[in-house]
Amino acid sequence: MAASKRPDETGRSGLGRQGGDRRDDDLERRRRNLEASLATRQSDRQERAEGAVGATGYGQAMKLSSEFIAGVAVGAGLGWMIDRFAGTSPWGLVVFLLLGFAAGVLNVLRSVGKVAEFGQGSDSRRKD
Repeated sequence: MAASKRPDETGRSGLGRQGGDRRDDDLERRRRNLEASLATRQSDRQERAEGAVGATGYGQAMKLSSEFIAGVAVGAGLGWMIDRFAGTSPWGLVVFLLLGFAAGVLNVLRSVGKVAEFGQGSDSRRKD
């Protein structure tokens, strides 16, 4: 019963030490194959990333510039509307234009990843 492939009372198969060596060799072979496969995939990804940098760069630039322009335009629009209805010309436009500028800069910094979302930032005062 020692050569049986069914587990004995300890939960091990009855193959003994020789079966363990065979499994270790198989595991090592599979690990080497996986490393080789990952290395070729990683080099393929790097080549594709290098080829697509130009298009990705233009897309990122358009995204950032549109976010900035949208912030300024919304601020200016709100300021103009407040001036129009409240009769506070030009102060509403000036104040909201500056607020729109600040919002546009903040949106750009968030998109780039330099500023964390509200409540998502790390607390530098906290010691781990």
